[in-house]
Amino acid sequence: MSNMALGLNGRTDQQGPGYTSNPSQGPPSQTEAKPKAGARAKRMYASDPGHAGGMPPVPAPGMNNFNAQSTIQQQQPYGSQDFGQPMNQGYPQQHQHQHQQPQPPMVNQPPMPQQQPPMSQQQPPMSQQQPPMPQHQHPMPQHQPPMPQHQPPMLQQPPVAQNPVGQQQFRPHPGQPPVQPSSKARIDPDQIPSPVAVQEADQTEWDDKSFYTSTRTHVAPLASSDFTAVDEGNCNPRFFRITTYNIPGTEELLNISQLPLGLIIQPLAKLRADEVRDRVMTPIETVDFGDSGPARCRRCNAYINPFMSFTSGGQRFVCNMCLFENEVEPNYFCNLDMNGRRLDLHQRPELRNGTIEFAVPKEYWNKTPTPAAYVFAIDVSWNAIQSGMLAQSVAGIKGALWDANGVSRLAPGAQIGILTYDKTVHFYNLAPSLEQAQMMVVPDVDDVFVPLGDGFLANPETSKSLVEALLDSLPQLFAENKTTGTVIGPVVQAICGALESRGGKLILFQTSLPTFGPGTLHHRDDSKLYGTDNERTLFAPQDDFYKNLAETCVDAGLSIDLFLFPNAYVDVATLGCLSSMTGGEMFMFPNFNTVRDGVKLTGNIFKLLGRPFGFNALLRVRCSAGLRIAEHFGNFHMKNSTDLEIAGLDSEKAVGVLVKHDGKLDEKTEASFQVALLYTTAGGLRRVRVHNFSTPVTTLLGSVFRWADMDTTINFLSKGAISQGLSKPLNDVRDVLTNKCVKILSSYRKNCASSTAPGQLILPEAFKLFPLYALTLLKSKSLRGGMDINSDMRVYQMRMLRGMGVSESIVFLYPRMFSVHEMQEKHGVKDARGRVVLPPLIRVSIARLNQAGAYLLENGQAMYFWLGRDISPQFLNDVFGVSNLNEIDPNLRYLPEINSPTSTQLRTIVDYMQAQRSRYLNLILVRQGMEVYELDFANQLVEDKNNDAMSYVDYLCAIHRMIQTEITSRTHDHPVGLWTTR
Repeated sequence: MSNMALGLNGRTDQQGPGYTSNPSQGPPSQTEAKPKAGARAKRMYASDPGHAGGMPPVPAPGMNNFNAQSTIQQQQPYGSQDFGQPMNQGYPQQHQHQHQQPQPPMVNQPPMPQQQPPMSQQQPPMSQQQPPMPQHQHPMPQHQPPMPQHQPPMLQQPPVAQNPVGQQQFRPHPGQPPVQPSSKARIDPDQIPSPVAVQEADQTEWDDKSFYTSTRTHVAPLASSDFTAVDEGNCNPRFFRITTYNIPGTEELLNISQLPLGLIIQPLAKLRADEVRDRVMTPIETVDFGDSGPARCRRCNAYINPFMSFTSGGQRFVCNMCLFENEVEPNYFCNLDMNGRRLDLHQRPELRNGTIEFAVPKEYWNKTPTPAAYVFAIDVSWNAIQSGMLAQSVAGIKGALWDANGVSRLAPGAQIGILTYDKTVHFYNLAPSLEQAQMMVVPDVDDVFVPLGDGFLANPETSKSLVEALLDSLPQLFAENKTTGTVIGPVVQAICGALESRGGKLILFQTSLPTFGPGTLHHRDDSKLYGTDNERTLFAPQDDFYKNLAETCVDAGLSIDLFLFPNAYVDVATLGCLSSMTGGEMFMFPNFNTVRDGVKLTGNIFKLLGRPFGFNALLRVRCSAGLRIAEHFGNFHMKNSTDLEIAGLDSEKAVGVLVKHDGKLDEKTEASFQVALLYTTAGGLRRVRVHNFSTPVTTLLGSVFRWADMDTTINFLSKGAISQGLSKPLNDVRDVLTNKCVKILSSYRKNCASSTAPGQLILPEAFKLFPLYALTLLKSKSLRGGMDINSDMRVYQMRMLRGMGVSESIVFLYPRMFSVHEMQEKHGVKDARGRVVLPPLIRVSIARLNQAGAYLLENGQAMYFWLGRDISPQFLNDVFGVSNLNEIDPNLRYLPEINSPTSTQLRTIVDYMQAQRSRYLNLILVRQGMEVYELDFANQLVEDKNNDAMSYVDYLCAIHRMIQTEITSRTHDHPVGLWTTR
């Protein structure tokens, strides 16, 4: 059997390369785990009594089936919508169906060589050993931690996927012609690296054991895994992740690898419930050094941590960052034992825990710490009334502020304020002595101020009835309001001035472009620019007013969360500065509809106010000698090159940090990092939260790759790409990402697997899914091509992805999909550790869907419930209480409570997934061939050809070709630039 050069479309005249691995040392099987047939615990739903399991799987034998969903062409003058919005509901709500036309050559894809390098005619046997390391590398030092024993994946020649005879063709939408199978053979998708197999194998590894953070035998669990961590001096990976856990000792070695050396930091990330409850990892402990403040290095100001060593009988300590020897203050002195450890080590959490908080004295204050203030500013213009936004927002605010017993959900001491606005601003006196709230209108928006003293902010406990009555009255109070224009700038100016001395959070609900007062914006959107190099001009603010206003808010410690409800252009690029620069959050509800979006709105208000929150914050990252912090990526503000000023941040906010070499590192010592966050808690306590991390240094390129973290690398590259996309053409950004993927994999191929045949695609074990995730990033609404994404949605998606943590970005790029029509009794039931057992994951491709099946898909933003047209009536009855798809309410946003085991399992699974996510997962029903949401669902199937990009199979073939060209060209390796534009 001979290898053939792959064509541009990934097909060959003979069988193409596939995915195989050493069965003894390689990764787990690349097929999904399936319950055994006939298992007693499984409930099988069939479309007829004699056919268990219903119809055969939906076939996808060739290119056409991978592109089945592209046959619906949506006409959207203002582009695609947010998750949970039907793809055909642009601002002018219209769509049309078209027959599939011949596909033109794809644009913005990696350039392909005109001629392929020659391949060997005989496929070499797979080596059972790790590919030899380059001769120029040094031997492995004795202290080097053991390496994971994995054979690098190699693409070989798998069987060709065949089209089963007699299977029905999948039609994503009624009226679409059947997709005909290709007559040419293609690569079997089951033979290429599977994210499902990788994630399930890692989850299985951590199901029954904890991750000890000081280990040198394992990299951190995958970001997708549900694990328990034990803090042994290195901080929990929920707070801190790095692109490789073996840092190259020199800049030259890092450049050869082509890997970025980056950090992803999520300083207020939430711990698992069992990490706190079972005290496997104690809750973050607080240490108070009194008026002297926490012990710190006198040279670099690093905080005392477990990696600092004590000398001279305990009278001195050596800083692990700058190696300076400091004197120990008399009140902190303790004798050492024979091993050089302090005798009071077990009474000193700052010397044992990777994460610690220090109570700090007044010299760390920039204002007197007070509990946070939460101000709700609600648009009451005609648009807000008619859309139902006002009524739904006040209902959501009420549900988020108090629990069922009437107890405030906010931190003790926190206060709330309420204002409404259209082209004027209305403040409300909430003093507890009043019988009802008093409105005060400020018509002069050019010089607005809060015309109240202490009555503007109220205690949610003592003024509960007053606040509730006011919220209940607002929809009726403004029911006849005909004002269509709004202000925004004066609202923010007034609240910023009122909270200047304390700080907190402004939650603003807005329906339209501001057209009155300071900060008035004009409509500048131009669809003719979409897809051109000048499109990026729409991603920048149209003036500096809101940027300067956001800087003022940062100084005041006021973060701003935006809930936007546009039915036309609202200039997210400009208004979004208020949230992105202050560390706030943004939510988009285009063409808001109460029936469709009401539950999503109230759910997101509830989740937002329930997140751990800090404000008036300053963050700095330090690293040990030989390294330096070069760049930061995320949503924040900086006045200098070292400190991130963040008006407010919650548990879901993450920043990226680019690290560069400042000299040669000693492989006999470890590299250290320290993240210090000075902030005020929502309860009004001034704290410094410190995360410490230490990891080995290596001179071996193979070790850099073996200990690399792909999840973190993808997140880091996405932050850089988003920052670059704000100032450079998206075509260029996409090319850089693909080129980066080729450079990294080519480096491994040339330097760690050079003895293998040229026709084989050798992938490092840790990065075997890198081409897939690079492709999913190219398909994201932030970066993908096409004319169907309006500038508001593009910028919204960019800023959301730029602030995401690793675990959130992984599922956002590659969604989770579960088959729920063949669940076993254990699914949807809590195990011994209190975790709900989920059904097996399914790869996100049309080829995996069964027309008689039911599937749940979630991406951290929305949850789709896909029902095949041949789904069993018994399943429908057990879940929905009906026997026919047509009888299900298409606007259903909750699963009904049906007295059946399947209903109980599904509702438990949905609730469990809701609890795992930072945003409310709006349940979207997708009945095959019946819903406008079906195209949106199909675009989540990122292994297929969609979103203006290739399928996974074709992209992998393209990457293979480019790697071959890269290797044979033998050009000098230049590092692919990481982005420096914020």
